[in-house]
Amino acid sequence: MTFGAENPNAEGSALGCDFETSKKIFDLYYSKGGNFIDTANIYAGGRSEKFLGDMIGERRSNLVLATKYTLNLGHIMPQNRADKRRECLSGNSRKSLVENLDASLKRMQIGYIDLLYIHAWEYRTPVEEVMRALDDCVRCGKVLYCGVSDTPAWVISKANTMAHFKDWTPFIALQTRYNMLERTLENDLLPMAVECGLGIVPWGVIAEGFLTGKHKQDSIQPTARTGRINRHVKEEQNWKILSTVEKVAKEIGKTPAQVAINWTCRACTSPLIGARTVQQLEDNLGALDFKLTKDQLRELDEASTYTLPFPHSMRYTSFAAGGCSVEKPVAFLGPPPP
Repeated sequence: MTFGAENPNAEGSALGCDFETSKKIFDLYYSKGGNFIDTANIYAGGRSEKFLGDMIGERRSNLVLATKYTLNLGHIMPQNRADKRRECLSGNSRKSLVENLDASLKRMQIGYIDLLYIHAWEYRTPVEEVMRALDDCVRCGKVLYCGVSDTPAWVISKANTMAHFKDWTPFIALQTRYNMLERTLENDLLPMAVECGLGIVPWGVIAEGFLTGKHKQDSIQPTARTGRINRHVKEEQNWKILSTVEKVAKEIGKTPAQVAINWTCRACTSPLIGARTVQQLEDNLGALDFKLTKDQLRELDEASTYTLPFPHSMRYTSFAAGGCSVEKPVAFLGPPPP
C-alpha cells in the first residue's frame, strides 16, 4: 500500500512513497529474506503495482505476489469519475475480475498472480459467480491461489463449502483488520478461518500508527496527516491500551510498534506491515526477534479487553455446560506462548 506516490499530494497517493524510496524498502525487505508482497489494483491509483513491476525483475520466482480486485480505479481517478460505464469494472463480478486481473498482470509485468484476493464483499455478486470465476482464473494459469479480504464469516463459509462440493478452488487466505484496538476478528472470522483452514493475514496491526506511541494525548492535533488515526484518539480506552504497550516495550527494550506487531503474530499467518521509510521497515522487522511471555500477553490482552457481542457474550457462561466453565479453544488464538 505504501508504494506508489509520484506526488505526495496527489489523489490516491496519500499513503505512498516515491519510486526511489519504494525500491530501497523493497531491496532491504528482500535482502532480509522477505518473499511475500501484498498490494492491490487500487493502491496509489495503480502505481503500487506498477512500481513493483519495475522492481521485481529476475526475482519474480522467489516472490509470492498478492494483489486484489473489487474496488474501481475510476472512483479515485478524476478523469474517469464522470463516466458511469466504468461501474461495470467494480465489484466482484466476472467482468470486473477479468478486466482488473489482466490490468494488474500488465502493470506488474508478470504472467500470473500467486494469491488473488477479492478486496471486499459488496453484497451484489452471487457467491456462485465469484467462486466459479476465480476457479476459471486458476485453471487457466493466471492465478495460483485465491484469498478473501474484509468479508463476513458467513460468506466465506458458504463460498468454501460450495467450492468443496463443486471441486472449485477455495479461499486459502483471509485478510482483515486486527490489532489491540480492533479485536472483533476473534469473534467469528478467526474461528471460521481455523475450521476452514484459511491463513490469516491481518492489516492495520499498528492501528494506523497509533500504537507506535509517536502521538501523545496532550499534544496531538487533528490534521490531514493524522486523519487516519483521528478516530483512535477520541477513545480514552485506546490511550490506556497504548500505555500498556509502551510499558511492556520499555520492560523488554523494544519499541511499541514491535510489541504491537508481535502481539498479532499468535493469531495470524503473516501480519502485513506498511512501512513508508527504510527506518520504519527495519523497526517493524524487529518484531520477529523476540517472543512475548505469558504474563506480557496476559497484560496486553487484559488492557485491550472489549465487550463481546451476543451470542459471543455467552461464551464464558457455565450453565450451558453443566456447571463447567466454557473457554474459547486455544487453537482459535494460535499456539500458547512458551
